[in-house]
Amino acid sequence: MADESYRTATVQGREVPYDPEQLRKISEHPCYSDKACHAFGRCHLPVAPKCNIQCNYCIRDFDCVNESRPGVTSRVLSPEEALELTRNVIKEHPYVKVIGIAGPGEPLANPETFETLRLVHEEFPHLIMCISTNGLVLPESIEELAKYDVGNVTVTLNAIDPAIGEKIYSWVDYKGKKYYGREAAELLLSQQLKGIEMAVAKKMFVKINTVYIPGINDEHIPEIAKKVGEMGAFTFNVIPLIPQYKFAGITPPTPKEKREMQDRCAPYIKQMRHCARCRADAIGRLGQDIQSCVYQQMKNEKAE
Repeated sequence: MADESYRTATVQGREVPYDPEQLRKISEHPCYSDKACHAFGRCHLPVAPKCNIQCNYCIRDFDCVNESRPGVTSRVLSPEEALELTRNVIKEHPYVKVIGIAGPGEPLANPETFETLRLVHEEFPHLIMCISTNGLVLPESIEELAKYDVGNVTVTLNAIDPAIGEKIYSWVDYKGKKYYGREAAELLLSQQLKGIEMAVAKKMFVKINTVYIPGINDEHIPEIAKKVGEMGAFTFNVIPLIPQYKFAGITPPTPKEKREMQDRCAPYIKQMRHCARCRADAIGRLGQDIQSCVYQQMKNEKAE
């Protein structure tokens, strides 16, 4: 499954082929194809401010126009504003083929996410719909995601051993109850694995993001890659730690260490090696973001 010509997924021990429309969700998605990233763009709709877990490396910020990392946005949009933004982007930048919701919090913990998916899909059914999630409520969200033709799902999975997971997460909030420590890590992992399995069974393309945290999960990452490769995930993205919050004192891996980790994981699953660590409001091609111009243009138009 590490081969570039990958065209099937293993579901319950059986190889399931993807039809041409499904394959378009790879060939035109800049995160799933290193060729597509030069030709096609994405538009992230920042409609999801709330989060249901606290990662020890995560700080969600607003109005940080000069900072490029996950969890950052200049503003949070309503579903209606997100639809208007989509209209403008598709009209002015037709190379944008992907509409994603990646925060700034946990998309599946915000009802605005599903209303946004509904509005955009009804008006633009040809666009590729994409979601990033921590996976906590992915199992109970799968049917609604499928309803709006979400074909690409990214799950951040930082450990498949709860003993390691409890070092990464401060708490998990599930169905109105907060969990801590090992119990939180076990619950999150169970939900993540169940959600990945369900997404693959729905023929969704699953990308796994794993934050490379030296001294915490570094020696564990190849095991994660092996596990999700066996489950039928499509690609694997090693993301170097951005040292902040409780992990502010950890030295992040070097580019060389990141490449070496990707090479260790490559036998198990296709590696994403062109990640731009996008903002929650990113628009444009990877590495060629235009969201500042787009938002300013919309602001100017409203002022006229």
